[in-house]
Amino acid sequence: MNTFGLRLKELRKAKKLKQSDIANILGITTRNYQDYEYGKIDPPTSKMIILADYFNVSIDFLVGRSEKKGR
Repeated sequence: MNTFGLRLKELRKAKKLKQSDIANILGITTRNYQDYEYGKIDPPTSKMIILADYFNVSIDFLVGRSEKKGR
């Protein structure tokens, strides 16, 4: 699992959400979302923006370029 996947999983669990919940927010299948968490595929920029906005973090935090969660 890569940094992005680990942070995504951490943020999702902190909100007590299932993978299918986030998949619905993104408009993708649960399997596709799982591939994001497991680091098998990278989400397109449009999905990363949605995730950053939803979790109120920066994209830099999501991808491991910053340890600061806030924007």
